[in-house]
Amino acid sequence: MLSEPRSGRLAAWGNALLAGLVSPDVAVLAIVGEDAVHRVEGLPGESAPVGLTLALGRLRTLGVTALRVALPAPGHPLGLSGPPEFNARALEAEEAVICHGAAFGLVPEVHEAGPAGDVHVEVVWQVLPVREAPPADVPSLGEAERELAEALRDATEVLAKLDVAGSGPVAEAAIDAYRARAERGREVLAPGYPPRAVRVLELAQRVGLLVSLAYENGHGGAASASEMAARQAALRPVERTARRALVAAYDSVLEERERGR
Repeated sequence: MLSEPRSGRLAAWGNALLAGLVSPDVAVLAIVGEDAVHRVEGLPGESAPVGLTLALGRLRTLGVTALRVALPAPGHPLGLSGPPEFNARALEAEEAVICHGAAFGLVPEVHEAGPAGDVHVEVVWQVLPVREAPPADVPSLGEAERELAEALRDATEVLAKLDVAGSGPVAEAAIDAYRARAERGREVLAPGYPPRAVRVLELAQRVGLLVSLAYENGHGGAASASEMAARQAALRPVERTARRALVAAYDSVLEERERGR
C-alpha cells in the first residue's frame, strides 16, 4: 500500500493552492517531492503536456474548486465514480485524483530514467473525463478514525501469534525511517487541513507500513496452510481500512466545506 501516494500530495497541496493558502511555487515543490518533474497531459486547451503550475491554474479556470483522492484496489474501487474507462486506468495505477466542480480526473503515469544508481522519476498526469457522482466507499473522517482503531484492535492478537506484527530489527528500522520522514515534513497534508485529518493520516500511514512489512517478510511464523490463510485474512481488512482512512484524510477539506454549508 502506498503510504504517501502521489495523488495524496497533489490533492493536499492542490487544495491549499486553490484555497489561496500557499503560492504556486510552494505547492508544486511539495507535490513533486523527490521526483524529477511532473507534467499534465490531456488538459483542455493544451495540445502537449504542461507543467503543474499552468495545469493547476487552468483547472481553476475550468471550475475546479477542490481535489479528492481515489486509492482503488482489485475488488475495491475506493474513491472512484466512473466511467469504467477512467476506473480501469486508476485501478492500474492504484491511485487517482478526482476534481470537484468539473468532471475531470487525473491518473499518474510514472516513468524511471537514468543509469543504475542515478535513476530519476518523471510523472505524467493524464487528464480524463469522470462521472460526477458520489465516490465509492469513502468514509467520513470520524468514521475512518473509529474503523482504523477497531481494525488494529481486532487484528493485533492474530498478527502477533503469526509473527507478522512488524517486530524485529528490519521492521524497527523501517518504522524509524518513516518517523524521520514524518518529522521532516510535518505539513504532509498542507495548510488548511484539520488537525484530526493529520492524526488519521499518520496512523493510516503507519498501519500501511506495518501491513507492507508483513507481506514482504514472507510467511512470518505461519507454518501451516491454515495459519497462512489466517494471516492473509487478518491483513486484508486492516489494509483496506488503512486505505479508506488515507482517502478520508486527504478528502477532509472537502468534507469540512460541505459540512459548513
